[in-house]
Order: sequence, then structure tokens, then C-alpha cells
Amino acid sequence: MTPVYKLSASSIRGRTNYGSMATGNPQVGFIDVLVIAGGGGATNGNAEASGGGGAGGVAYQTGRAAAFETAYTVTVGAGGTGTAFGSNPTKGNNSIFDTITANGGGASKSEGFTVSTDRNGGSGGGGGGNSPGAGTATQTNSGGATGYGNNGGTGFNTNPYTGGGGGGAGAVGANATSGGGGNGGAGKNDWSTWATATSTGVSGYYAVGGGGGNYSGRGVGTATTGGAGGGGNGGKKTGSTVNNQPTAGTANTGGGAGGGQYLSEYKNGGSGIVIARILTADIPSGFYSSGGTKVTSGSYTYHTFTSSGTFTPTQSITANILVVAAVVTHLALELQLKLIQAVLLAMG
Repeated sequence: MTPVYKLSASSIRGRTNYGSMATGNPQVGFIDVLVIAGGGGATNGNAEASGGGGAGGVAYQTGRAAAFETAYTVTVGAGGTGTAFGSNPTKGNNSIFDTITANGGGASKSEGFTVSTDRNGGSGGGGGGNSPGAGTATQTNSGGATGYGNNGGTGFNTNPYTGGGGGGAGAVGANATSGGGGNGGAGKNDWSTWATATSTGVSGYYAVGGGGGNYSGRGVGTATTGGAGGGGNGGKKTGSTVNNQPTAGTANTGGGAGGGQYLSEYKNGGSGIVIARILTADIPSGFYSSGGTKVTSGSYTYHTFTSSGTFTPTQSITANILVVAAVVTHLALELQLKLIQAVLLAMG
């Protein structure tokens, strides 16, 4: 968080509040921010399988300016709600850091899905077996951050009516086939160092789409690479027997829920997460940062938010005392110089 020095000692003249006014006092630092929204929920379908929920959108910015003594609002989006057939699952909720917004992942689609816009999200939800259209990714660049999201996969619209995979931050969801449901789109492991430092993510991944559901024993849709990144596995059913229940998106990864089928369970998407990090060596002496769960790992200090809160780069009491002391010293020296000048003038 390399500081920017905005004011000099000369700017203190005439002030009565000298906090943060002394020479060399940093006013602005720089942080890296990762914002991930909640993943989309999924239904259990009817005679046809459901698609997988889309992963929450991802937004990332490096070198973002952060002013000291300023509280930045952090919102962590919940995962979308899974529902039984006959009511629509919901998309995930947005996550926000200041002006950066990551869009909630799209809900899965199945036969009877009536709110078509909810299948669109940060990454789109997968299409259902008898409702094959997939959701579209809505994540774009936001508030200076680069956005990541992909479309869901289409459902298979004839027997065995399998579901498409939800889109992930790293790839589109796979289309369903006669051989089985589509896998969830891959997540991203660009921030695996962050995941290790903060004990979050799944195997270094975030934001994987949920796998599509299956019917008639035709394979089993799973999240890409066996669930790395928190996407839920799709369920599987043979006749009236549920062989595999779908699984929910993993909490605080933005993973989409796995798609289900008739008689199976229905699952929620995984909640989102927000992480801000600061280069530890660049935190000025007498300053600190607060908010979320704080940990130092390697060269960085991380602030992890698994629920909403505020991030604040701030100044310690000691630092403020030092600032005031510096100002008082400056004014005392200035007064002494004026007295000497007055004596010299009087001596003529």
C-alpha cells in the first residue's frame, strides 16, 4: 500500500486541527481487491433433470486507491435458494466492495421455469432437460475491476432429458448430452495464493459452476475437476431410485448448486466472499487496517470478509500523537525565528 503524500508542513498554518497534516503523512494507499458473488440455486426438476446453478461473478482489481480514515462498505452476497419443482430457484446475491460489484450467479433451469431472467447472472445457469435454454453471463468490468463470468450449458431436450452445467468464472458450462448432464464450468485459480493465505476457496479455486442433473441412469454431471472451486455436483436418478443426491455450492466460494431431478433434493448456491490485501511493507509506521478476518502471509496482509462489514485503513492513536507533536515542534521553531527576527530589528 505505497503511500501518496498530499500535504506539506506549510499547509498547517492557520489550522486548529492538525491530525494528518504533518510533513510526510500519507493520505492514500493502494490495495488489491477480490470480490466474488453468491452462486445460483438449483431445483430438482420434474420428469426431466435440472441444470446446474451458475457461479457468482468475479471482479478483481490491483492497485486500487484507498484513502486513510475512510470506511469502505463491504457486502457479501448469499447463495441463491434451491427450490422444489413448481417454484423457481433464485440467482445468487451480489457482492460489493465500495464501487465494485460482482453479480450473483444465475439460477438453474428446468421444465416449468417461468422467470427466465433469473437464469442470467454473473455466470449463467445451466439449461434443463425439457427447458434447454441456458443462462447468459452478466458480469462485466465494474468500478475499476476486471470482471469474470461465462454462460451456462444447454440442456438435452429429448430422452433422457439431462441438464446443462452452470457457467464458471473460468469457462462456460458444458452442454448436456444423451450420455449425461454437463459438467459445471471451470472456476479460476488465479488467486490460489490468496486462497492458501486465507484458508478459503477449494483447492485454490473459486467460482465453479454446478453440474447438471441426470435421469434414467445416464451418467452423473459433476463440477469440473471433481468440485474444485466449490461448484455442486449434479444428481443422478435411475427409474424411481435416486443414485446420487445433488450437492450445494460450497460456502464462500461463489459455487453454483448442482442440478437435481424428480424425487431428489434441491440445493442452494454457495455464498460469496470479499478479500482485500495490502503489501505489508508499504503500510506506513503508525498506521493499520481493520475489517474482516485479518492475517499476514508472505509479503501481504489479507482482510477476508465472509459476511458484510467495512474495510478501513486508519491511523493509530500513537501516530496521531506523533503528528501533533511534529506540528507543535514546527510551530515552536517558527515562533522562535520570529522572536529572533524581532530582536534583531529592535537592535537596529
